[in-house]
Amino acid sequence: MAELGLADTNGILALPWVRPERTSAGLGWEQVYVSKQRERPYAAEFGGAASHQLILHLAGPVSVRRGRAAPQTVQAGEMFLQPAHGRLSVELGGELETLHLYLSDAALQAYRDKPVRLAEELGTTDPLLAQLALALDSAMRDWQPSARTYVDQLSTMVATQLAHKHSLGRSAPRPKPAGLSERQFGRVRDLLAERLAEPVPLTDMAGVAGLSVSQFSRQFKATAGVAPHRYLLRMRLRQAELLLRTSAAPIAEIAVRCGFTHQEHLTRVMRTHLGTTPGALRKA
Repeated sequence: MAELGLADTNGILALPWVRPERTSAGLGWEQVYVSKQRERPYAAEFGGAASHQLILHLAGPVSVRRGRAAPQTVQAGEMFLQPAHGRLSVELGGELETLHLYLSDAALQAYRDKPVRLAEELGTTDPLLAQLALALDSAMRDWQPSARTYVDQLSTMVATQLAHKHSLGRSAPRPKPAGLSERQFGRVRDLLAERLAEPVPLTDMAGVAGLSVSQFSRQFKATAGVAPHRYLLRMRLRQAELLLRTSAAPIAEIAVRCGFTHQEHLTRVMRTHLGTTPGALRKA
């Protein structure tokens, strides 16, 4: 699948005075495009985009008018939601710091068997969506290719939350998902072991389990107790710990073999999750 990019957005970020501080362009993210920037006051109309637009206001208050409605004061932490394929007329009344998140329609539609239609929203709050958007921004700012599975998981969680809390005609909550079969889980585990040194997209994991990405994410967590990216990180840490204790290979080489970008990356993750460092493990 191709990377989701600026061409998949509705054009706000293409305004000549918008100069993003950072974007996900070039990182290979297939389901989301993320951009952090400051915006000046403007009034414009935009055609429909193939992606769903979520804007998290990082500063405020600011006056925003949507279509012909009266202007509305939007505070920091509040959101603007524009569904895919819908034309947009908007007027921004002041300077604003924003985080834009664009989600592919395919990612959203994978959540349910029936088509999902999102509501148009302005000034709403959703602490979970805000946390997910900020986590994507953090992954973008400190990007490591080994975090690819983590980004896929965050994107799936964004799609799930949008479909569950921000769609038209929301249905009753889903029943607790069943887990993966022993055979499915074994295939996924084997795939991760074979490709421990590589970024492993959720689409590849779901493919060997014969499930959609959204089905796979729910069923994997029901089986393993953690999300796929957490399970993969545990596998990498266990393998790195084993090699540090049983081989004389350089720490930098072990880091790369176990899916970490470099030795400092392994050290940082190991200190966070195990409370130790590669050097200390080797000495022990």
